[in-house]
Amino acid sequence: MSGRAQLMWDEAVTGYDFGPHHPMDPVRLALTRGLISAYGVDRQLRVTGAKPAGDSTLRLVHRQDYVDAVKAVSADPGSADGSYGLGTEDDPAFAGMHEVSAAIAGLSVGAAEAVWSGEAEHAVNFSGGLHHAMPGAASGFCVYNDAALAIARLLELGAERVAYVDTDVHHGDGVEAAFWEDPRVLTISLHEHPRTLFPHTGWPEETGGPGAEGTAVNLPLPAGTGDAGWLRAFHAVVPELLAEFRPQVLVTQHGADTHFEDPLAHFAISLDAQRAVQLACHGLAHDHSEGRWVALGGGGYAVVDVVPRAWTHLAAVAARPIPPESMIPEEWKQLVYARTRQLGPMRMTDGRWPVSFRDWQGGYDPADRLDQAVLATRKAAFPQRGLLP
Repeated sequence: MSGRAQLMWDEAVTGYDFGPHHPMDPVRLALTRGLISAYGVDRQLRVTGAKPAGDSTLRLVHRQDYVDAVKAVSADPGSADGSYGLGTEDDPAFAGMHEVSAAIAGLSVGAAEAVWSGEAEHAVNFSGGLHHAMPGAASGFCVYNDAALAIARLLELGAERVAYVDTDVHHGDGVEAAFWEDPRVLTISLHEHPRTLFPHTGWPEETGGPGAEGTAVNLPLPAGTGDAGWLRAFHAVVPELLAEFRPQVLVTQHGADTHFEDPLAHFAISLDAQRAVQLACHGLAHDHSEGRWVALGGGGYAVVDVVPRAWTHLAAVAARPIPPESMIPEEWKQLVYARTRQLGPMRMTDGRWPVSFRDWQGGYDPADRLDQAVLATRKAAFPQRGLLP
């Protein structure tokens, strides 16, 4: 294995644009790429593109009639009528929708191929992580499910055990659905409780379909969860499951919408805790997957203050971490102002580094809502994997 880290990038992904009033503003991708460049992270890893996902690749997860529907509204956005989830408030149709969605999917598939072949040890596609898309429908700002496609490609190449860890504030429902009955894929999702947030799924009792019991793990956490609770929950569930499953590749999704500034959800997570989880995932890949790590972006709607910093840290963790106290380069703040007429953040931290938390092994509080959530997940999923709850 080469040990090199790879950044998947194609300028075309900035065309993933649902319109000027949609929260998923593609400027977040351009600003992230700009901050990665301003820090010189792109000189510490190999920046490469990939061919867009073709129909045969898309069919690893998606139905052909759905792909055809995306192509049709891509060519004529005015024809979208809400069928297949296209032309809705969440997923408005736009010209070129198929092409740019296939480009994003191709980058994630390319990341998976590079890591599996040994061309790269780690591969990052921060434009990916579109985890809500279903086999036959767009959902939640997601057209093609690049995360599921990357995993499906790994299986096609011969992987026998792939673990997927989703740290977006929303449940990773599309990836879970794609592998609900496949024991080769372990999906773990930490997310805001389905009672209070889209897609209103991801209960602890959802643990996998027939023949794959215990391969879907859901950890719904209370609205208002902060750094210490989030990290406590992550470390109470993820490492033990990965140690038991022994994945050959670790695929992780790092939606930045857990952040306290995010306008669409209700967690209170800092950039520093997000970075701590990125570092933990990097370490877990080395512990359990011989370093094979595919890291994806995801949600994130504080498009200036949060997303670019979060995903620049992600790319840097795959190469050489950026100290949290680092001052933001002036050239990037000028780019922010030119693109958004906003003032960018000053440092690569929210001032909470290092983030501390109580380890689960020290005991739990039966009256604490977060501990109740963790215990519910462990009781539902762990015995199915031969682990003590």
